[in-house]
Amino acid sequence: MLDRTALERALADAHVPTLMMVLVHLTGDASFLDSAPALVYEALGDGNGGLTADYQAEIRRKVVEAAVAHDGQAVLAKPSEATLRKMMDYIAGAEIPEHYVPYLKEELVLDGGGDPKLPPKIAPKLKSRDLKVLIIGAGMSGMLTAIRLQQAGVNFVIVDKNADVGGTWLENTYPGCRVDNPSHMYSYSFADNNVWPFFYSTQPVLLEYFRGIAKRYDLKKHIRFETTVSEARFDEGAGEWRVTVKGKDGKEEVLRASAVVSAVGQLNQPRYPTEIEGFGTFKGPAFHSARWDHSVDVKGKDVAVIGTGASAFQFVPAMAEDVKHMTVFQRTPPWLLPTPDYHYAVPDGKNWLIEHLPFYNKWYRFYLYWIGTDGVYDSMKLDPNWTHDPQSVSEANAALRDIVLPLTQAQVANDPYLLKAATPNYPMGGKRMVRDNGVWLDALKRDNIDLVTDKIARITETGVETEDGKLHKADVLVYGTGFKASSFLDTYKIYGRGGVELHERWKGDARAYLGITAPGFPNFFMIYGPNTNIVVNGSIIFFSECAVRYIVGCLDLLAETGAQTMEVRADVHDAFNEKVDAANRLMAWGSPDVRSWYKNALGRVSQNWPFPNVEYWQRTLKPDPNDYTLDGAPTRVAAE
Repeated sequence: MLDRTALERALADAHVPTLMMVLVHLTGDASFLDSAPALVYEALGDGNGGLTADYQAEIRRKVVEAAVAHDGQAVLAKPSEATLRKMMDYIAGAEIPEHYVPYLKEELVLDGGGDPKLPPKIAPKLKSRDLKVLIIGAGMSGMLTAIRLQQAGVNFVIVDKNADVGGTWLENTYPGCRVDNPSHMYSYSFADNNVWPFFYSTQPVLLEYFRGIAKRYDLKKHIRFETTVSEARFDEGAGEWRVTVKGKDGKEEVLRASAVVSAVGQLNQPRYPTEIEGFGTFKGPAFHSARWDHSVDVKGKDVAVIGTGASAFQFVPAMAEDVKHMTVFQRTPPWLLPTPDYHYAVPDGKNWLIEHLPFYNKWYRFYLYWIGTDGVYDSMKLDPNWTHDPQSVSEANAALRDIVLPLTQAQVANDPYLLKAATPNYPMGGKRMVRDNGVWLDALKRDNIDLVTDKIARITETGVETEDGKLHKADVLVYGTGFKASSFLDTYKIYGRGGVELHERWKGDARAYLGITAPGFPNFFMIYGPNTNIVVNGSIIFFSECAVRYIVGCLDLLAETGAQTMEVRADVHDAFNEKVDAANRLMAWGSPDVRSWYKNALGRVSQNWPFPNVEYWQRTLKPDPNDYTLDGAPTRVAAE
């Protein structure tokens, strides 16, 4: 029985454009959208698209009437194609380009909770052949791979160096750690949490989500924890991979597999500033933010922080009240994206609506997805004819900057030093941008925190010395210096055909076809590989879901053809990477004068996907056999 009082109370927290979609489901009538006010989403608006207070109140009233009349049940569960398109265009605030529609319909998932990405059953196609997959990593991507292989009926085992699942959300436990994507987007498309406590989830919340996923799909029985991989070697004679692992007891073992999926991620190997003179000489506690030493009590201590990237942006404010004094060393300021609800809890009313109103969760996620994926992509594209301003790459880029920068500067308008220090001198999107709700600059304005922009000369036994000769003494030193992002898969060796080692092939310039596979390495697949990072358009979980579907499609292709191995053609791989490189040079992050972790030591953007998300979705729906060399007669592979 629908609780009318609870509904009316909850509606105060509603996203009204989402309510309008729910109203269509409750009544079966979408005709009111024809005369409804057009939605205009402003960069810093409340998300309700400019709807007047009176109109919002009218929608709330109509939802109550319809929900009570039908006891909260949908009259229209699956709209016609025309009605669905009308609804999608309305909540998007613009006519969605036709080539986006299939992609967005799949993300919307209106077919009664079904899973449009459910993989095909591979096992029946194998006949007498066994297929065994080794997954390296039990984080978000590794567990996703395991779930899809489980659904496809393929044998698998996971190895992970840690003692539990969760990957980055297990390892990063620094104060204030949280995700930069809205919670309602940062989840598997087939396993939304629905009731998230925060708009942007904290590390403990996300760790519990992924632990819950492992339990729901009974994954732990397939995982060998506290097990490291030293090398993976392709056995050409047997047409299989032999992977050397070491368990907690130190004993080595060789596992055999038909295919290997590397799900070790990009941002998991801390980068220490070893280039700074005196690194390692500091006598007090010193640690990287990704390896936070919780045995060190910073209360009442003098703390030095090197770096002002995304992690420092979170842990510096979280520590501000506890430390006696903190000195933060900044090389370049990040762009701050205004996000007022960054630390807010999700109101009880919104969670009630997500749980009780039909399709509210689907459309709210759709709204976030459209606004947060390719919504600002165009403003990151370089206009070759743009010569008006060296600190922007296009008119749209400059316009976005002119909205965002004044909001940053207003926070420090009375502090000339911080005003200059907080103002980036490079285009928006050139480096990783961070979410801002005022907490960062409020912390830097505190009397017990100093922001230092002078270049570091050396690290000493007692602190950090800058080039002006000043020694900034500290009891504790924290490295907020990011990760070795361009050193893909560098925790183990990978030997392909002819004994060629993948890292030696790359020579510091990692490349892969679709970020997934490389010539000379049959049946070896990567997730979150080269050029699959996203900057302004959405959640990495989306990319992982695309990659995993493609990988399972590759295994399905092997089963259907009876081939033993598949290997991407070198010309296909090379042509793809030429296209990626050309496109990245035309994005803000490809600006030659901007230094960032998006680029490798050679100056090439090895991290980022330079196209709209829809293109990755289209290209990874299924593998094209013409892109590959399929080889070998069926052979039985013994399961380990």
